[in-house]
Amino acid sequence: MRLLKFTEKDFADELAAFCRGAVVSREIADSVAAILADVRTRGDEAVVYYAAKFDGAKLRAREFRVRPADLATAAKRLSAAERRALVAALDSIVAFNRRGLAQGWTARNPHGALVGEKFDPIRRVGLYVPGGQVPLVSTVLMTVALAKIAGCPEVAVFTPSDATGKVAGGLLAALHLLGVDEVYRVGGVQAIGAMAFGTATIRPVDKIFGPGNAYVCEAKRQVFGTVGVDSLPGPSEVMIIANEHARADYAAADLLAQAEHGSGREKIYLVATSAKIIAAIAAEVEVQLPLITRAEKTQRVLSEGFLAIEVKTLAQAAEVANYVASEHLELLVGDAAAAKLTKAITTAGAIMLGNHTPTALGDFTAGPSHVLPTGRAGRFFSGLRVADFQRRTSLIRYDRASVKKGEPVVAAFAAMERLDAHGRSVKIRL
Repeated sequence: MRLLKFTEKDFADELAAFCRGAVVSREIADSVAAILADVRTRGDEAVVYYAAKFDGAKLRAREFRVRPADLATAAKRLSAAERRALVAALDSIVAFNRRGLAQGWTARNPHGALVGEKFDPIRRVGLYVPGGQVPLVSTVLMTVALAKIAGCPEVAVFTPSDATGKVAGGLLAALHLLGVDEVYRVGGVQAIGAMAFGTATIRPVDKIFGPGNAYVCEAKRQVFGTVGVDSLPGPSEVMIIANEHARADYAAADLLAQAEHGSGREKIYLVATSAKIIAAIAAEVEVQLPLITRAEKTQRVLSEGFLAIEVKTLAQAAEVANYVASEHLELLVGDAAAAKLTKAITTAGAIMLGNHTPTALGDFTAGPSHVLPTGRAGRFFSGLRVADFQRRTSLIRYDRASVKKGEPVVAAFAAMERLDAHGRSVKIRL
């Protein structure tokens, strides 16, 4: 664990340097660019090659798509407890996200013209679901459910297979329960390339959604413009702000929960109002680490990506939080302080309030999508919501009377911008 003090002279530079560790290296960016270019040129052939290279899966192009029968079989194999968990989580996710469905409206502007907005679902969306050693079944719910609420006509899901070409049964079962039947056992950068450019067997999508590792996140950044992307959700992050109200054992458990993703690029932040609190939580981390299955991978994250920051006041903690813009933010500070911090912190992906709100509840079942911006992208991106699966079109309708009121404004702008045809196109209607 690395320790910084807010009052140190070089604190801002040291914090910035630590955060830059989440920035994609030139090596990764170049590697991603090369793979994307290859997929764009060779299509299915390139996807086959990279599936074998990175996942060890020897697939033929006709085997990319998972058979609907396999989805149904996976759903039948769910235990009763697993099915109940999926349904319960889905109920919370749908209840929360229905509120975010954008609705059209019309009104009269100052000229008396009719103006408004209409919202339509994006026609074809591609959803990336991380698989491999950590098959994120919850990500199926956190993305597909929102696409369904928005009414997207076509939902294509991409997730990596193992070396034998199999996809985790829980993922397939969740997809079947949500009514998705276009599923590809393709992951990594090659999946993003296939979604963006299309291949002989995979039609391109209009927008890509979902979290991924540093390579997948960089691939989404590079294909933006060819297709839309939701945001840049990369390796997991959590920040815990703690004062004397924090339970050290709870805080340690939550830090470990995010570190256990284990890619090595996760960022774990502990911001506390005293060295004593930091020491207590750090000690609890050491006690609990041997108790988890992925201890070795988690230890690597703690060694390289765990930063503790000692602040004097919660106002300083808010300043740190707004700079880092962490994916998950836990406020273990007492109710009154949590309310003040919630108002002061404006860049967090999701805020968990109080000792009884671990990030894992948000990851799996609370309701909001766990697809959240990382790597300081929370400064300008928000977490995934239903509106991201919709596109907005503005509506304008003038009649002769409202044109007459608007014409002097157009005439003035046309003169200032030396675009006389613009002015004439309005005046001719009078």
